[in-house]
Amino acid sequence: MTTSPAAAERPAAALTASTFLDIHHATVQAFTQDAVGDADTDREKARRLFAAVRDQIRYDPYTVSDKPDHYRASHVIESGRGYCVPKAVVLTAAFRAANIPARLGFADVRNHLQTDALRELMGTDVFVYHGYSHVYIEGRWLKATPAFNIELCTRFGVPPIDFTGDRDALFHAHAADGSALMEYVHERGVYNDLPLEEILAGLRHAYGPLIFSGRPAPSDAFRA
Repeated sequence: MTTSPAAAERPAAALTASTFLDIHHATVQAFTQDAVGDADTDREKARRLFAAVRDQIRYDPYTVSDKPDHYRASHVIESGRGYCVPKAVVLTAAFRAANIPARLGFADVRNHLQTDALRELMGTDVFVYHGYSHVYIEGRWLKATPAFNIELCTRFGVPPIDFTGDRDALFHAHAADGSALMEYVHERGVYNDLPLEEILAGLRHAYGPLIFSGRPAPSDAFRA
């Protein structure tokens, strides 16, 4: 696990490429350039990148995989869907490709935004190792979770998460009607690269090996 540097620094380790954060891959480069467009500040670039990852890559909790290749940013962009961890990988890679320092953060969340099929598969409403991006803008580290695309939010009747580049963008605690939505219950830490084996071990422990069985995804609200 890494620690936050002094606010005046641009941390070099949060700008490098890795197997998962394959920032020099043509797919990642093209995605980043298309999203950034003519933005000329880190804050505006980050805002556009967040929106692109949130909405162009559909959130799909049934894509949980134990195959390392499925967690590469380029693969996730090309597939067009993923759960929170791969989406956080893409956002972090895109930030770095735009020369904005970024890392990966993880937390356990209690998720009330579930279908019966997903609850049956998981056996709990706690999502372990929820992934988000930890991005460095104008001397501050900010948290940004791009998991739920706008169409999915509309389907469930919850507001989408917006990232403005000057404050954290985390899951809403409550829906518009006041009902419980998300609760952060345990922080797992911040990393310069994806700790995949640690994450997979945590998923196996929490949900059992069948979480990686590759069974056909049900036709519920997440797949509509």
